[in-house]
Amino acid sequence: MAVTDTEAPVKERSVPKPVFTDAEAGAREFPSSTSRSFNYFTPAKRRATVYEDVTVDIQPDPERHLLQGWIYGFADGTGGYPQEWTALKSSNWHQFLDPNEEWEQTIYRNNANVVRQIHQNLENARAARAFAGWNRGWVTVVERHVGAWSHAEHGIGMHVYLPAQRDAPTNMINNALSVASAHKLRFGQDLILYNLELSEEIDGFDGSAHKDAWMNDPVWQGTREIVETITGVRDWAEAFFAAAVVFEPLVGELFRSEFVMQVAAPQGDFVTPTLMGAGEADTARDQRVARALYSMLSDDERFSAENRAAMQSWLDKWTPLSVAAGRAMQPIWSQPGEKVIRFEDSLEHAQRRFDDLVTALNLKTKDLD
Repeated sequence: MAVTDTEAPVKERSVPKPVFTDAEAGAREFPSSTSRSFNYFTPAKRRATVYEDVTVDIQPDPERHLLQGWIYGFADGTGGYPQEWTALKSSNWHQFLDPNEEWEQTIYRNNANVVRQIHQNLENARAARAFAGWNRGWVTVVERHVGAWSHAEHGIGMHVYLPAQRDAPTNMINNALSVASAHKLRFGQDLILYNLELSEEIDGFDGSAHKDAWMNDPVWQGTREIVETITGVRDWAEAFFAAAVVFEPLVGELFRSEFVMQVAAPQGDFVTPTLMGAGEADTARDQRVARALYSMLSDDERFSAENRAAMQSWLDKWTPLSVAAGRAMQPIWSQPGEKVIRFEDSLEHAQRRFDDLVTALNLKTKDLD
């Protein structure tokens, strides 16, 4: 039908038309593009654990999920979590999984259980008047030396493990180091609170003696020096290695396990070993992390030789300092009234555990004398 002059012409509206294009991320193919599984990672076992679900790939990584690179960074242009913050290299940093499977809930639950246990032990000891049976020489050891160890725990927890967890390149390593830091800080606090309790329970107990011992007593200056030196290490992997692999077996376990836990009972003290036992359990968990992490790097398919060379250099650097710090403690072994174990025997036991850990990492120790 023809259009008459009286009909208005049909006007086409100017509406933007959608244009469909391939978004870069959506069009790209990944190894899991055809997968029908809801997991975007391969669990260690048949099914993912809660730990894996809440830690794996929670922290993004340009090598895995950030096509545009880091979306945040520092004022100098450094972005995210640079892998250059350590001399060690990995074909896949995300391969590391915490053997303890620690995450946010377990941190609070485990530490709460430890604090509750320590509190109950103190209450039982107070009710049984257990502190009255200590000999005077042991009281001096506890007020000066057991208290002094709190400074080492705080120094490593606050100024070694805590900075290291920020610099590590994956969420799984960050979480493990965060837990290690929490262990150290809690245990250091446990020792200080214990010191305050003893100040109330034992007449003449000098609650401030530990500060003088840490700052001035020659037996502690080697330990103080190595703790303060480790805090200045900027390579997060070296700092954790120096503390967990070298310092803890040769100094920490030497004092906590081979002295306090062996010597306390004959002095009439059945309370302090329970406190130190909590610290030893924490250290054992942290060392499982170190063993898993550095074994992974030592056996890396591409960088094993480079990593072993770097770790061997760290071992050669920190071992003599730790041995010297441990040997400086020798006079403490002669201070209790009841002599239980020789210092050389204690040192031998500590060195044996140290050798086992180092051997597991495919490294070699030199003569520790």
